[in-house]
Amino acid sequence: MAAAVTKGGLAEKHGYLPLKDRVAIVTGGAGGIGSAISTHLASLGARVVIGYIGDAAPAQKLVSTINAKHPTTPRAVAVETDVSKATQVKSLFDAAAAAFGPDLHILVTTAAVLDYGHPSIAETTEESFDHMFATNAKGTFLCCREAANRLVRGGGGRIITFSSSGVGSLRPGYGAYAGSKGAVEVMTKILARELRGTGITANGVAPGPTATPMFYNGKSEEDVEGCIGEIPLERLGMPEDIAPLVGFLASDAGELVNAQIIRCNGGNV
Repeated sequence: MAAAVTKGGLAEKHGYLPLKDRVAIVTGGAGGIGSAISTHLASLGARVVIGYIGDAAPAQKLVSTINAKHPTTPRAVAVETDVSKATQVKSLFDAAAAAFGPDLHILVTTAAVLDYGHPSIAETTEESFDHMFATNAKGTFLCCREAANRLVRGGGGRIITFSSSGVGSLRPGYGAYAGSKGAVEVMTKILARELRGTGITANGVAPGPTATPMFYNGKSEEDVEGCIGEIPLERLGMPEDIAPLVGFLASDAGELVNAQIIRCNGGNV
């Protein structure tokens, strides 16, 4: 079982594919953490639908990279999706069914935005607040609502939302962002209880400081070093540290984990 959650594609190398033929939708699936998750789920046998917004090039490049490893059975497609729009979320699920069949198994919601000015609550504009809550909270809600109605019943259904360890660290400058992620945590736990009897689990992953453009944007070198100094492991997380946790939660091995928010941060919170 360990091979299913280790880095470097060991599961695929040894022929163990715990997510074989399962369909996974990953919003923000071409981003820093999202791309690592999309790649990892594909390596575990999943067929991956990569939701993205804006520039299509990174998503298409990721699709090509994943499919190059599986030329006879393509495992990835990309679908442009604004997760804050209900019609586009529905279209994302429809596209997944059209590409890989009606049985949809896994939803991972990594799509998120952050105000890189890191304003205090007193200085946060209404526009910035609305933007973060529209994508982070409402977007997660819309995706979870669609998944609750469309993922397979009776086993293999997995909803994995994304929060932030900032909900625990309460760092100044992240008030609206952490607030939007706090809403995600509450919705996730309630959703897990509402899905009683379906076999669908709902959990959240809450990364700490992770080496992605979202983390570095707006920070000085001193800010980065300060963050690292708060982490007992004395390093930033990497997207490849987060992806195996998602792979575990998505697999049968993670079935008993439900209604949990799992912090993955090196111990700083």
